[in-house]
Amino acid sequence: MMKYINVDSESKKKSKGHYTAAVVHNGIVYVSGQLPMDSERGVPIEGGIKEQTRAVFRSLSKILEEAGSSKERVLRTTAYIPDVSFWKEVNEVYAEYFDEHRPARTVVPTTKLHYGCLIEIDAIAYICE
Repeated sequence: MMKYINVDSESKKKSKGHYTAAVVHNGIVYVSGQLPMDSERGVPIEGGIKEQTRAVFRSLSKILEEAGSSKERVLRTTAYIPDVSFWKEVNEVYAEYFDEHRPARTVVPTTKLHYGCLIEIDAIAYICE
């Protein structure tokens, strides 16, 4: 049986996308790609790649908590960035966020991201039930 996790925010309420923030199945949490959005205004947060990466991790933490998991239980992430020159700064924030925990990860250089964001990250984590 699957459990759908929706975290309420103004930007999610305005979204027309056919998706959910996360799905839990057999003790695994599959988190949809998170963009650095200002939930009050429904636009990307202001600032550079570090600020946007921190915003994505705040969203990720909130969703993981809602699902009964945490950043320490993340198994894998995928980060999408429009320019590989951002990678050094993304990696610094990534290391701050995960500290000693080192989930598997993939970095995908893309062209433009939705709304002109500088990063999007999805994740897979587990739940101890």
